[in-house]
Amino acid sequence: GFLFSGTPGVGKTTLGKELASRAGMSYINVGDMAKEGELYDGFDEEYDCPILDEDRVIDELEDKMSEGGVIVDYHGCDFFPERWFHIVFVLRTENSFLYDRLESRGYKGKKLQDNIQCEIFQTLYEEAVLSYREEIVHQLPSNTPEDLERNLDQIMQWIEQWMKDNN
Repeated sequence: GFLFSGTPGVGKTTLGKELASRAGMSYINVGDMAKEGELYDGFDEEYDCPILDEDRVIDELEDKMSEGGVIVDYHGCDFFPERWFHIVFVLRTENSFLYDRLESRGYKGKKLQDNIQCEIFQTLYEEAVLSYREEIVHQLPSNTPEDLERNLDQIMQWIEQWMKDNN
């Protein structure tokens, strides 16, 4: 499986859906799955959002992940079992692009500032490096449509090579 991680607004969903389509893989957006299955454990008043029940998410995903060929999209990554992923991509976006993307999603105040700071301090990249073997964690720039195409081409080449090496 693949994991796409990164601050909200960096392009995980766009890249994940397009890659799934090109590579014939399944795509799972953990936020959408949690919403559909109400996989929550309370509500965070400060950030005005539900709190993910990580154990229930793992239970929900376990069978799908054991089949392989799955792209998982979620901003956090430290609670997924290491065995699920062959590679972890952390998408990175320059603040000027990210600010506009988050603002257009209705983020404001503390939620907007904290997400921008999360990107500045590479919080999710560090989380990924601490959660998985460093050699499987890769950063991808995600600012422009050209970055998207380059990332797709690069990942498709990686998949082809992995298939040759492992079959």
